[in-house]
Amino acid sequence: MSKINFSRIKKDCFWDLNISEVDIQNIISSDDTTRKKMLFEKILLNSTALFMDLKIFDIKEIETYLESYLVPRFNGKYAFRRKNIAEVYFLDKPLLIDELKWIA
Repeated sequence: MSKINFSRIKKDCFWDLNISEVDIQNIISSDDTTRKKMLFEKILLNSTALFMDLKIFDIKEIETYLESYLVPRFNGKYAFRRKNIAEVYFLDKPLLIDELKWIA
């Protein structure tokens, strides 16, 4: 975890909550799936280094959290794009964002 920039994660993802870098590290190290899922969703929607930050989770957790993530109505287009980009990168799922597809 030494290469993870917990300071940036805190700044990007937890500007609205009083949470420390140590708290984030403790969540990652814990077995508390509710808190881990909350952290995952905060990173998914707010991180400026999405792929790098999601790598703090193991691939099975990424798959589980992506599959269970429900795109909200508020900010839905943005959330859908971020989710799909993560699915493409980590799970080799199809890209569903037309503007990002290569024209063959």
